[in-house]
Amino acid sequence: MIFEMLAGYPPFYDQNPMKLYENIMNGRIKYPSYFEALAQDLLQRLITADLSKRFGNLKQGGADIFQHAWFAEVNWEKLERKEIPSPYIPPIRPGGGDTSQFPRYVEDEGAKYGDFTSPDVYGHLFSDFQ
Repeated sequence: MIFEMLAGYPPFYDQNPMKLYENIMNGRIKYPSYFEALAQDLLQRLITADLSKRFGNLKQGGADIFQHAWFAEVNWEKLERKEIPSPYIPPIRPGGGDTSQFPRYVEDEGAKYGDFTSPDVYGHLFSDFQ
């Protein structure tokens, strides 16, 4: 998730599905040149296939992640107590179900998704969705 938030695409991404699978199987990741050295170091330690070296799986567990230098400025105690203000609060339309912050994708008009022959028992929960 950190990789995707920094790069804008997943770590093993390739437009060719077979190359994508190869990248995953080989653990091949292309790090963008604009990644900070500390971010790349953290990601390499999180994404490594070798369980004996992977952060979160070592003796200190998740503490290795929290103590990594890339997170040096994070006050984890304040964050846990929700004392750190959000750097950005997106505008949300009243009424719930606002999807205006997500991109719209043109869907194939002929595509059929789901089972429309059975009643939607959860439809009332999503009445505000556009």
